[in-house]
Amino acid sequence: MVLGAALVVAAFVVFLLNSYLSGYEERAETQARAQQLQRIVVASQPLEFGQALTSENLRLANFPASSVPQGAFHSLADVLRGGRVALRPIVAGEPVLADKVSGADGRAVLAANLADGMRAVAIPVNEVSSVAGFARPGDTVDVLLTRQIPGDGAGGQDQMTDVILERVKLLAIDQVANEQDTQPKVGSTAVVEVDIYSAQKLVLAQKLGTLSLALRNVENQTPAVAGTVTARDLGAGGMVRPIRARAAAVAAAAPTPQIFAQPAAARPAAVAPARPMGPTMSIVRGVEQTEEPVGRLGGSR
Repeated sequence: MVLGAALVVAAFVVFLLNSYLSGYEERAETQARAQQLQRIVVASQPLEFGQALTSENLRLANFPASSVPQGAFHSLADVLRGGRVALRPIVAGEPVLADKVSGADGRAVLAANLADGMRAVAIPVNEVSSVAGFARPGDTVDVLLTRQIPGDGAGGQDQMTDVILERVKLLAIDQVANEQDTQPKVGSTAVVEVDIYSAQKLVLAQKLGTLSLALRNVENQTPAVAGTVTARDLGAGGMVRPIRARAAAVAAAAPTPQIFAQPAAARPAAVAPARPMGPTMSIVRGVEQTEEPVGRLGGSR
């Protein structure tokens, strides 16, 4: 008798709870129609990349009918069908849109985060080239290439650094693509979002030298005015190129032309030639060597 009474009470409680919830949904829908609102699915708690969508982290909310965003879901059954997952971080109360969740197959792929016409390319990094691990998914970076100066006269220590890409979005570090994960972590691979031409440049640059990331403010859209930096730009002294040493040896071996003595007062004072500022190129014609300035874009001034 006690067990039977408990079952009757439990059934009655379930009936009352279902009636209350059904009545609540009906009242909410009636209120939404009266106020020209629509019921759409929103997140009831923060969702991270790859997190499964469930009835516990989703709910229905009233939204102005004239401002319903494109791709919104109007029932929980449509969202939960097929085991969808979040493709982008979604904050609590934010509408769940079709382009922010996976398809019915439930796969969270990085390709879904790519903009139209863009590609994801992986480049090797370390604790130094990844800004000590402070470059995280969602940040904006510049990509620098350090390589040996081309040419027969350049030695192993003759290096140059160029900025090959600017304002590049960082998609992932190793296999972490969650933009909410802002804790510094050192990775070995960085995945960046670039167009197809920039993807070709990155693949080729990996074969030529070492790539480094320069973290920048995402709001800074001003293009950087930067040219090629060599060892001569690191301080006053610069460096002596091997080709200059060979030219000096050739000049020393050449016969010295005869010069008639002149009074000291008649001889003009020797004036040291002005050293050009910025990057230069050494040109040797026979035994004569000249230094020609090189413009920032590669052309001589």
